[in-house]
Amino acid sequence: MNNKVSNVRPGPGLGEPCAEAVAGAVATALGLEGTVASASTGVIGWALPVPEMVAAAPALARARGDAAAVARAMMTTDRYAKAARADLPGGGSVVGVVKGAGMIEPNLGTMLCFVLTDARVAGGRGAMQAALERAAADSLGSVGVDGDESTSDMVLVASSEAGPPCDDATFEAALGDVLGQLAHHVVRNGEGTNHVLRVTVRGDATVEAARALGRGVVNGPLLKCAVAGDDPNVGRVVAKVGQLLGARGDAALLDEGSPCRVALGGETIFERGQFALDAAKEGRLAAHMRAARLGADDPDAPRCPPHGRCVEIDVDLGGDAAVVAVVLGSDLTHEYVTENADYRS
Repeated sequence: MNNKVSNVRPGPGLGEPCAEAVAGAVATALGLEGTVASASTGVIGWALPVPEMVAAAPALARARGDAAAVARAMMTTDRYAKAARADLPGGGSVVGVVKGAGMIEPNLGTMLCFVLTDARVAGGRGAMQAALERAAADSLGSVGVDGDESTSDMVLVASSEAGPPCDDATFEAALGDVLGQLAHHVVRNGEGTNHVLRVTVRGDATVEAARALGRGVVNGPLLKCAVAGDDPNVGRVVAKVGQLLGARGDAALLDEGSPCRVALGGETIFERGQFALDAAKEGRLAAHMRAARLGADDPDAPRCPPHGRCVEIDVDLGGDAAVVAVVLGSDLTHEYVTENADYRS
């Protein structure tokens, strides 16, 4: 991106000049030469308030702080700031911040995520890019809140190279750790979220197919509503799995005698084409859901939810046990509807 402040008057359809103007002002305020990455979020279709942002750039440059301050400054409908850190051998570190609460159905990443390191990664830019693509697929690329994608998805990794050297594998492991933590934070921070669903799919043909199946399950609106009410309506779980398998031509995996097994909270609810239910089990399933409830955060004091428990759904299709995908999602609450109905009003 060219950092020179544009003379084009901001208006409808001129998103790129708006972004260039703001990036140029930031570069000037920080005394930087070269590229300033531009990332933004807000109501889609409306131009940035460029004059106000350009005027604010010098004061923001003087007030810049640590990662925690950045995470707080990025918040919009987020209920709490989200940051994560992993230490590297020799004293280096990887630190990340993320912003996002709604429109969480990524093609690349989830809303806006920035990761910084001081490591001198052995493979340089190419190794960092490859590590990011792999780590994002298993973390920020494996979550869902509402099934809608954002136009502003972005994950950026940058290194100051001021710290110790680091081999590629060690850096990728640390990056995966940080992005994994941030992915959990994003889902727990989902608009109105009171439960996090963790769907594990095993034995599918490929990891990509397993991930798509898991994402379809966490995005099922009837299932999400049942989870919001602590209702172990297992028919909604199995029906969603069956719908997704049928759509891809694999409905026979749920036939009687087939190896497919579905579990909720560690309890088998469907196996070899038959439901496995009784009153005592239903009580345990309801207790599992209640135990995973996050509760509402105090909006005046945003904080991380007090525990990391999830509503656990396991789908084993009976194929290659080495093929495993884990997808995180959230329930669908009254608060989510209210937040998005009143978003602009």
